[in-house]
Amino acid sequence: QTQLFGVLLAAASNFLISVSLNIQKCAHLRLVCQAEQKPYYTSKQWWCGITLLGLGEVGNFTAYGFAPIALVAPLGCVSVIGSAFISVFFLKKTMRTADILGGTLTITGIYLLVTFTPNVPQELTARQVQNYLVSWPFLVYSILEILIFCILLYFYKRKAVKHIVVLLMMVALLASLTVIAVKAVSSMIALSVKGKMQLTYSVFYIMSVLMATSCAFQIKFLNQAMHLYEATAVVPINFVFFTTSAIISGVIFYREFQSAALLSMFMFLFGCLLSFLGVIIIARNKKEEHLQIPFIDCGHIPGQKLTGKIQPDSHCSCYGTLNKEDDLVKRQS
Repeated sequence: QTQLFGVLLAAASNFLISVSLNIQKCAHLRLVCQAEQKPYYTSKQWWCGITLLGLGEVGNFTAYGFAPIALVAPLGCVSVIGSAFISVFFLKKTMRTADILGGTLTITGIYLLVTFTPNVPQELTARQVQNYLVSWPFLVYSILEILIFCILLYFYKRKAVKHIVVLLMMVALLASLTVIAVKAVSSMIALSVKGKMQLTYSVFYIMSVLMATSCAFQIKFLNQAMHLYEATAVVPINFVFFTTSAIISGVIFYREFQSAALLSMFMFLFGCLLSFLGVIIIARNKKEEHLQIPFIDCGHIPGQKLTGKIQPDSHCSCYGTLNKEDDLVKRQS
């Protein structure tokens, strides 16, 4: 029952995030279309979207205290398929065949994930976290992760390599630490609320600092990727990398598949594959939103004759021509 609650909470939270993102996008589009331009933070609709986003993130954080990482992390695909379907109502987009196919594959994958994820005890004490931190599998995993991250950071800083795979791999490596810390902090808070105080242990504050630091740098590199590349490329790759790293960290740190049967592991991995494929299909060939650029009316420029309304051309250095034939004839005569 505890794990089921975590699953439902994670799914509802990700759906709430997809609603919030569409509301924010709708608010931005409405502000752009207004004659008098106002800052986005003056819009009540935008604040409504931000509030829902905050509630969704809090729900996701809480879900890690009730369900395994291997189950909560892949449920992030709910926000992707939710956004694809909700945008039909908020942004008046048309439903594509790819959206239906991708949504079907993703929902099938979610069903397999929920069905075949091992049911592990979710009461995680501070002493257990301390033991996991000094276990040899996690120490080996940490050393490998630090080495890979340093190599990627070297290419990023010294060689100025800004490839999408490099950026999102760094995000995924940081995300693996984030989900480990989030689960530890969430579980210790949940136990403390139940009466088993865990907040007096130093490991709680160590994990809190790790959570905040890794999350901050994760956002930094993710924003860089979003700035350099289209969201249609960043979203599916980031989802695949993040989910994979989160599952690996849960398996190594929390030993979530320690007693799982071979069939359960195979079906779980197959569910992940279907979810990945569904998200990629939804995001593939999805057109980016471009705002309409208004025509420039030069009819009120003194001394010039207007040949028509001029549309800015991004492929040309000039913005059009003004009729100067009369002036040129006068000068030649």
